[in-house]
Amino acid sequence: MTVLHAVAEQPCVLSDLCERTGLPRATAHRLAVGLEVHRLLARDESGVWTLGPGLAKLAANLPDPLAEAASAVLPRLRESTDESVQVYRRDGDRRVCVASAEPLTGLRDTVPVGAVLPMTRGSGAKVLAAWADAATQRALLADAVYTERHLAEIRRRGWAQSVAEREAGVASISAPIRDASGAVVAAISVSGPVDRIGRRPGVRWASDLLDAADAIGQRL
Repeated sequence: MTVLHAVAEQPCVLSDLCERTGLPRATAHRLAVGLEVHRLLARDESGVWTLGPGLAKLAANLPDPLAEAASAVLPRLRESTDESVQVYRRDGDRRVCVASAEPLTGLRDTVPVGAVLPMTRGSGAKVLAAWADAATQRALLADAVYTERHLAEIRRRGWAQSVAEREAGVASISAPIRDASGAVVAAISVSGPVDRIGRRPGVRWASDLLDAADAIGQRL
């Protein structure tokens, strides 16, 4: 809807809303009030229109193409590695697990869907940071265990690994997931106890991980 799109670009007063949408003042106001009733728009104390809380509820009920694509691929990766596998999406200075699959037996690195993890450590964080915009990278590097040089190496190699960065005794390897345009939209990871998967998990699973990342990307 035109009014909703205009407010999504930037919070605005009614005069701005009319200018952006090209609608008469009365029409824009009527539509905005209707959206306010359904909590899709809201007004602050100064009368500025902003997106309303109802949008978050709607978004929560929408299917997530990334999660759906990952759910079709992660079980095969779990079976080939016999370790925990996850997919992470960056959310500002954090990363969120949007899909995971755990081995049926043995010690696991359990990361549930919805878990929020830092962007300053761990192989998944490194991958997402390596392909983030320059401003995001600068902000993350201030507190990160990795450096700009590490990120450049990850982009060259195509994957990242970590040992005991996110959690003591846990190692992991991650690779980027790209959409149809080639943009990196998520990171896929294999993780498990260091004693079992070793301190160089990339040697064992880089090929499998890159194939899984490509399979998810093709489904997006």
